[in-house]
Amino acid sequence: MYRQILVPVQEPAEVGPLIRFAAMLLDTDGQIRVLHVIPTTTLPEVTREWRASVHMVVPAHEAGAALDVKVDPEVRAATDVPGEILESAESHGVDAILLTLRGNRRSRNPFVGHTASGILHHARANVLVLNRLGLAADRIPRILLPILGERPSPTAAQVAEDLSVRNGGVPVIALGIGAGPSEDVTGVDGRGPRGTLIQRRRTSFPSAILGRRHQLPELILEAAARERYGLLVVGEEADRAGGPLLTRRFIEELFRAAPCPVMAVRG
Repeated sequence: MYRQILVPVQEPAEVGPLIRFAAMLLDTDGQIRVLHVIPTTTLPEVTREWRASVHMVVPAHEAGAALDVKVDPEVRAATDVPGEILESAESHGVDAILLTLRGNRRSRNPFVGHTASGILHHARANVLVLNRLGLAADRIPRILLPILGERPSPTAAQVAEDLSVRNGGVPVIALGIGAGPSEDVTGVDGRGPRGTLIQRRRTSFPSAILGRRHQLPELILEAAARERYGLLVVGEEADRAGGPLLTRRFIEELFRAAPCPVMAVRG
């Protein structure tokens, strides 16, 4: 799906899992660029962190070799971490940026001290934000694609189908979430552009509840629970008020509450 994916990393433990996930979305002759930004330009700290960055570079090479995927690691130093990631994405012409939420360990807010919010709003490339459970998942039993409007985000639908193909054809379940009497409806199954079977489900909620934006993460997770969860691929749709869905608050609440792997896709 993507010719070149930029993977910003902060900790050695996330290098291998992010590369493995990115590889599932990479074209056959594609490349993964791994970027570690040292968040300072003060010489003593930069020197110390630069030496420690070997713990990022070596696992990147090892993960790429194990997957037979071209991986090019890079280390930079900058005080503006989001700006450095965006500059790297622009200068190398990447098609997508894959990252995870890290945040401040002392805060329950995953956006504190993190760069995802700025990347989501300013990157020209597609942005894919993966939660921690997405990194830890060793297999994907099914892929759930929530749909709040008439049709899913085209990019999210393509990501879901590509992940299905790379995982042995696991089912993709389109979860239509709409207004109406509280009920579950099984729709007519279809196939995606790559021939993947798309199973359609629809869950209705009272209009008064569906109109409360702060409850959307809860409603999405309730619909996902009825399918025994799986990897949730949430795309950028406009809500009923016309605003973007993938806001900082929405992703924060969804990621914090989700008991399953989640990927937010903007593109």
